[in-house]
Amino acid sequence: MEDAGKVSIISPVYNAAGYVADAIRSVIAQTYSDWELWLVDDGSSDESVKVVSQFLDDDRIRLIELKENKGVAYARNTGIKMSTGRYIAFIDSDDLWAVDKLEKELKFMANTGAVFAYTAYEFGDENARGTGRIVHTIDRLTYPKALSRTIIFTTTVMFDLNGIDRDMIMMKQIPSEDTATWWRILRSGHTAYGLNENLAVYRRPSGSLSSNKMTAIKRIWNLYRNEEGLGVITSAYHFAFWALRATLRRI
Repeated sequence: MEDAGKVSIISPVYNAAGYVADAIRSVIAQTYSDWELWLVDDGSSDESVKVVSQFLDDDRIRLIELKENKGVAYARNTGIKMSTGRYIAFIDSDDLWAVDKLEKELKFMANTGAVFAYTAYEFGDENARGTGRIVHTIDRLTYPKALSRTIIFTTTVMFDLNGIDRDMIMMKQIPSEDTATWWRILRSGHTAYGLNENLAVYRRPSGSLSSNKMTAIKRIWNLYRNEEGLGVITSAYHFAFWALRATLRRI
C-alpha cells in the first residue's frame, strides 16, 4: 500500500524471554514496513534483554532498559514519549500479529477516517496457536457501549496522532490501565472503529483464565466506581452485561 506514515509500535517487556522473539518476528514480517518498534524492558530478571538485543541490527528496532520494574503503564508511556511516528500501535511481548495487520488497519483507518481503531483477535494457547475462539469487533464503539464490553484488545489498537492528542493515550498506573485509557478517550467524544478481521493472537497459558477471574471482576468494578465515578446501580447494570459478554467470549 502507499506509505501512510510511520507507525510507532510500543511493546512493554517483562520476563518474556520465552515469548518476545516471536512477537518481534511478527512485527518484522509485516507487509507494511514503515514502522519503528520500541521495546521497553521493565526491569526483567530473566534474559529478555539478551533476546531483544539479537534483533537490534534492524535499525527500526530500539530497546529501552528501565533500571527497575515500574509497571506496564509506565513502560508503555515511556515508549509513547520516545515515539516519532504519526501512528501509535501496541503489541504485548507474548502476543502475535498477522503479517498484514498494519497494512489492513491503516487502510481501514484511511477509509473510515478513524483516529482510534482496533481489530478482532483470537485466543491462543501457551504456544500462541490459535484456539478458534475469536473476539469480534463492532463497527462503532462509543463510551456508553464500551462500559459493558471489554472487546478492545491492546495488541490490536492503533491511534492516529493527527487526530488525537498524544497526552490522551498516556496510561494511568492503575490495574486495567488499558481499559481505563480507552474509556477516557471515548468519554472525551472519540469513537473506536472496529475492523472485524482476526489480525492478532492473544497468547494465554493453560489454566490462567480461571485464576484471573476474581482479579478481573475486582478491576472492572474499581474502574466503574473509582475511575468513571458511576453509582452503584449504574455500575451493577454495566457489570452484569460485561460479565455475560466476558463469559460468552471464553466458551
